Amino acid sequence: QVQLVESGGGLVQAGGSLRLSCAASGRTFSNSYMGWFRQAPGKEREFVAGINWSGGTTAYADSVKGRFTISRDNAKNTVYLQMNSLKPEDTAVYYCAADHRHRGSTWRYEYDYWGQGTQVTVSS
Repeated sequence: QVQLVESGGGLVQAGGSLRLSCAASGRTFSNSYMGWFRQAPGKEREFVAGINWSGGTTAYADSVKGRFTISRDNAKNTVYLQMNSLKPEDTAVYYCAADHRHRGSTWRYEYDYWGQGTQVTVSS
């Protein structure tokens, strides 16, 4: 079992930055592929970024490449999402997710555990 708790969301102006954190509990965190997803009102939940167990391999949605950075600290059982140059279209609830089978997928149905989400609102 993995429990995930996100934090760091808030209201920011366009062009600003936020750093999201996802604190995990459970013994399988360090072996899990971790992902960040987001869901805007009326839209499907979409993949934002993913990171492998060691942090050596990352993946990003095209819409956030060059602006967002995912990282992890296995000693702290935490994964981060640094978001720079934020745009109004980045407004969404952001979710942290864990795939203990480490499939490295962008498909949300292959993630076993989810946090409760944190709201990010970017004003224009």
